[in-house]
Amino acid sequence: MSVLQKLVLASGSPRRIELLQQAGIEPDHIFPSDIDEKPQKAEHPRSLAKRLARDKAAKAQEALKAEPDLAGSYVLAADTVVCVGRRILPKAEVTEEAGNCLGLLSGRSHRVYTGICLVTPSGKFRQKLVESRVRFKRLSREDIESYIASGEWRGKAGGYAIQGLAGTFVVKLVGSYTNVVGLPLYETTSLLAGEGFRIHKNWLTGQLS
Repeated sequence: MSVLQKLVLASGSPRRIELLQQAGIEPDHIFPSDIDEKPQKAEHPRSLAKRLARDKAAKAQEALKAEPDLAGSYVLAADTVVCVGRRILPKAEVTEEAGNCLGLLSGRSHRVYTGICLVTPSGKFRQKLVESRVRFKRLSREDIESYIASGEWRGKAGGYAIQGLAGTFVVKLVGSYTNVVGLPLYETTSLLAGEGFRIHKNWLTGQLS
């Protein structure tokens, strides 16, 4: 008899949920980890993405101790950081932040890092960091003002969502597209499979969303 496997996603991001569903994986529980995401002094964007992913996973794992039905679950967390050089761009919440982000990204290349952290049923922490490079076209005033008016940027790292209207800004992308969306699927599924999670279970049963 196969052992029942459960997956807890330590994120409330609709994009990450949809990406997992795209891979045929349905989280058994969603646990948004509310942590302080402010970078530490002189912290490199790569280090920030890794640290925040681990902190989210650790917080979710601790909270699950009060949930006996979820004992022995896999816990998956991720955090995405957008940067120009070493300058970390915020998850834009107000129009001024969005405008500043788009102004910085206009006509130049930037990097997107996603840290992934998986806590196994035995309590082992496994991490990966994925990097993509994106180049935007030179944005006109109309591009920026119209995109801000759309509201699509709100809460997005770097002030844009590549899977939406901002996809029209992208001249070149090197690396994982799903990484820029918020969860690199190849690396995530490889990490899960490497720790014994049956990523193809729903593929075989036809139980896909």
